[in-house]
Amino acid sequence: MKFFRAVFIGLIIWTVGVGIFLLSYCIPVMEDLDFQANLVLSLTVIPLVWMGSWFYYMKDTKTHGLKIGLVLFLTSALMDALITVPYLMAPYGGSYYSFYVSPGFWLIAMEFVLTVVLFWNFKVKPTTKKQSIHNN
Repeated sequence: MKFFRAVFIGLIIWTVGVGIFLLSYCIPVMEDLDFQANLVLSLTVIPLVWMGSWFYYMKDTKTHGLKIGLVLFLTSALMDALITVPYLMAPYGGSYYSFYVSPGFWLIAMEFVLTVVLFWNFKVKPTTKKQSIHNN
């Protein structure tokens, strides 16, 4: 696994995701802006992670998607702990506890990992010994 490559991609996904999350507050469509921001983020995470997976797998096709998905997600979760919660949530009454027990957080976590695993299954097309024997 190219660990630093995965962490770098995770940082890019987190940065764009936070930007989209914050931007969604500027365009009020729903009465509940918090719900709107979480909805927009959960919908945009899928294409962001898909593109990040594509970028990662340009250089490495051997690492299982579950491992990459976990690294991408854990990078994002760490950045949430270092920046999102203390600077974007805490000033408005949020806490680490409320952030990390939120169902929206765990939905996005599942989207992160599942998206990379699906990308790996559909685009990287891992081969096993059994498959390579039948192809020869």
